[in-house]
This record gives sequence, C-alpha cells and structure tokens, in this order.
Amino acid sequence: MAYVINDDCISCGACEPECPVSCISEGDGKYVINADECIECGACADVCPVGAPNQA
Repeated sequence: MAYVINDDCISCGACEPECPVSCISEGDGKYVINADECIECGACADVCPVGAPNQA
C-alpha cells in the first residue's frame, strides 16, 4: 500500500527530497504523497522526525 502523511506532519520538508520518484509535495498545512506514484519504499518514513508517513 502507498504511504500517506498523517496530521502529525510539521511541514519540515525532510521527506520531499528523499522520495526517489518525486511523489511528495507541499500541501495545505502538511506534505502529501501522490498514492498513484508512490513505490512504497519507505524513504520518507525513515527521515521524518515525527513519524508522519505511514502505509495506508
């Protein structure tokens, strides 16, 4: 399942450059992951300081 970013996101941007397929972008108040493009690698979850990315 694709990763999603929950409401714990603090919009630090640490996840965006780590995504190998560039499916993370800044949304309204938090970052968002395009589920259609996510390859479920977990790179975003590995660098998030608050654990916001989780598998849906």
